[in-house]
Amino acid sequence: MTSPQDSVHTYTHPYIPNAVPAVRQAMLEEIGAAGVEDFYADIPDGIRLHRPLDLPAPLRSEAELTRHMEELLGRNTSTRQALSFLGSGCYQHHVPAVVDEVVNRSEFLTAYAGEPYEDHGRFQALWEYQSMMAELLDVEIVNVPVYDGFQASGTALRMAGRITGRRRVLVATAIDADKLSRIRDYVRPDHDVTVIPVDPDTGCVDLGAVREALAAGDTAAVYADTPSALGIVDEALPRLAELAHEAGALYVVGCNPITLGVLAPPSTYGADIACGDIQPLGLHQSFGGGNAGFIATHDEERLVAEYPSRLFGLVPTSVEGEYGFGDVAYERTSFALREEGKEWVGTAAALHGIGAGVYLALMGPQGMREIGETILALTAYARRSLAEVPGIEVPYGDALHFADFTVRYTGGRTAAEIRAELKERGIFGSTPTGTHEAAYCVTEVHTRADIDRLAATLKEIVK
Repeated sequence: MTSPQDSVHTYTHPYIPNAVPAVRQAMLEEIGAAGVEDFYADIPDGIRLHRPLDLPAPLRSEAELTRHMEELLGRNTSTRQALSFLGSGCYQHHVPAVVDEVVNRSEFLTAYAGEPYEDHGRFQALWEYQSMMAELLDVEIVNVPVYDGFQASGTALRMAGRITGRRRVLVATAIDADKLSRIRDYVRPDHDVTVIPVDPDTGCVDLGAVREALAAGDTAAVYADTPSALGIVDEALPRLAELAHEAGALYVVGCNPITLGVLAPPSTYGADIACGDIQPLGLHQSFGGGNAGFIATHDEERLVAEYPSRLFGLVPTSVEGEYGFGDVAYERTSFALREEGKEWVGTAAALHGIGAGVYLALMGPQGMREIGETILALTAYARRSLAEVPGIEVPYGDALHFADFTVRYTGGRTAAEIRAELKERGIFGSTPTGTHEAAYCVTEVHTRADIDRLAATLKEIVK
């Protein structure tokens, strides 16, 4: 009888390349590995599975496989099929038809790699995206998109650590639990993350606690999100920059780019590095996907030298009046440095960057202002409407909120129970943030009638 590990080595899977046992053995011998287990030696034993994945047998017919996948996908209900107030990092925004029309062109959709000398169209499109993002963020340098906003935050903090040579990272605003987990994982080899609790009454930064933490002199970066995980746009953001710089730390701000038609970009109030996710800029939710991360700085050598990701620029060619598009400062990337790279550059989300570029070009400055004003107005209306529902409190009343906001249920029902009942009524409602607390979100796709329906439904549920 063979062990689970033996079966892995002798089974040929029809979907997995190089699964033929003889081919696998030849590859192992070529690199001098005794077995696949050698590759997993650094993974702690406590999180190892120690058995093959419990997967069904592969369907060998393409028709069977297609039918099976369509059945699985058919179980999903998208936010376009229900009234959704979900947010917290993946937002429902209107995606203009022209965005899909451009990104689904074959020269963009299938051009994963390519180089400047053979793929000018894709490189120019990404340069245009970088240029518009730089204008939106009021900086000179924006990277080709990385995997998602969580990775962008982790990379920005590691950049700050390399510049300052320090180890500690302070998180000063309320932060999403999933985002914090990803940041911790990403910076763990070089940095310790300290979260400074926000003021429980206001939901805003506790400046006294931040100042006290900075006194140790070991902080590489102060990190803030705007809006925070509570949806708050904190008035203390400029003061955080002053405190960070007085302590010799860098100031890193994660921001939602769709706010920047109405809110000041981080660079204007002292941020050394801005970062975030471009999902709100013309990217579909895709059942929780559709993400891509940006990092933005001024054109300072100490900052640019620490970008691990690709930067595209424009240069004249030998033909007068002709320009080309390609990598800038390529020698700082892991593509050039290989194992000596400061940080590995993996799969880029370049197609999403092209989509965001189309969105920004279509919206323009006036469109970005209008969408920001609309979301601010709807957020205020939603908070007022839910505050009028008996059994619901809306905390942090004096703080400016954008899209996301928190409610507290005071009638004894839990947030999970209320979410389940909303779902039964065709509403994707709250994201529970505690036993009796939850987050809601509104964007430009919502109407006042949608919010009124939510308030009326909650009144039935919580009474």
